[in-house]
Amino acid sequence: MPRHQRRNAESNAQVGKDFEDLAYEHFRNDIPDLTPNFEIPIGIYAQKPHRFDLGSHAHKTLIECKSHTWTAGGNVPSAKLTGWDQAMLYFYLAPRSYRKIMFVKYVWSEKKQESLCEYYLRTHPHVIPDEVEFWEANEGEDTISRVSFDLTAKKYKTE
Repeated sequence: MPRHQRRNAESNAQVGKDFEDLAYEHFRNDIPDLTPNFEIPIGIYAQKPHRFDLGSHAHKTLIECKSHTWTAGGNVPSAKLTGWDQAMLYFYLAPRSYRKIMFVKYVWSEKKQESLCEYYLRTHPHVIPDEVEFWEANEGEDTISRVSFDLTAKKYKTE
């Protein structure tokens, strides 16, 4: 198995594709025209096409999917979270009229006593646009929940 290959996985690309399929299945009833590799122009002064994992013109929705985990040693996957920061920039540059969803894998850290999503919400609020929704998929329990973090109360909220 290659050094950075996810354990028990055919390939990291397949893990990502399977996770996108899970997001698609979850949202497709509410967003019937949900499309993979959804392209929309984004930018500040000039615009350039960007592909989001899933999206819809009719329902004005953009979805990015991340199935990252803590490192094998239980540490923060800093390089992977840089990818989350990049997704936040793309959401910020996308039209404000679009619903923006970050769909992430639920992975718990005994060391930190929080999920990777909760960790990100707590430590990166300065890069998260206010209109981005975080949805966490717990594949082990077959549940999907919306997660938010109240900076003032320093508490997580799960719906």
